[in-house]
Amino acid sequence: MRRGKRYRAAYEKVDRAHQYPPAEAVELLKQTAGTKFDETVELHIRLGVNVRHAEEQLRGTLALPHGLGKDVTIVAFAQGDKAKAATEAGADFVGGDDLAERIEGGWTDFDVAVATPDMMPVVGKLGRILGPQGKMPNPKVGTVTDDIAKAVEESKAGKIEYRTDRQAVIHLAIGKASFDADKLLANYAAVIDEIVRAKPAAAKGRYLISITLATTMGPGIRVDTSRTREAEILPAANGGDGAADADTQPEPEASEAAEGAAA
Repeated sequence: MRRGKRYRAAYEKVDRAHQYPPAEAVELLKQTAGTKFDETVELHIRLGVNVRHAEEQLRGTLALPHGLGKDVTIVAFAQGDKAKAATEAGADFVGGDDLAERIEGGWTDFDVAVATPDMMPVVGKLGRILGPQGKMPNPKVGTVTDDIAKAVEESKAGKIEYRTDRQAVIHLAIGKASFDADKLLANYAAVIDEIVRAKPAAAKGRYLISITLATTMGPGIRVDTSRTREAEILPAANGGDGAADADTQPEPEASEAAEGAAA
């Protein structure tokens, strides 16, 4: 693919053979963001799991401490008092059959869908539309619940869903290029902590294969996979640059799976 002058200039700033400490990676990422719009910061994590086995697939949610830097549009499937609670919590669209018919007609201009359990017979019909977009309500990630107000509030506050794809890669947005570096680092640390905590018991061998940061239009920047604790990520936690006490960098991975998705 032919790249523009801006991308090539940003690409030249990145050492492809180096895994950067998290703080350095974020600073470099901000230097390579130069478009006229506020680019999304993407995080791509390749895991050493076999996703053909259900017990090694990852799926869950987490709340980013500093959100995503964008307004989250939420639809809520609820009736009666639950519908009122969803509206008061900030849901943008609330309904039942009428909302389902609108989605069946091709409207999907929203980010998150939540539902009460009694509405699932209606929502279930939308699986072929919402499933491929990652918007299908699911009790495992808290988007099918009787506490619909809490689900709406958490989604508005920056709660995000993650899951491994067929290549065992997790793709997430963790903020905007305009975020202060410390806020991006805090969001990054929250994601890494969650992914490490969620390591499947059946997973064998090396777990974190590669981690790549990138902006929407920027080159991938490899991050040191050995630095997973908060003290190794956040400069304020160790009084340094997020590099802890390590003097050497691990060997770079041969696979470009995560970076290829980011660049």
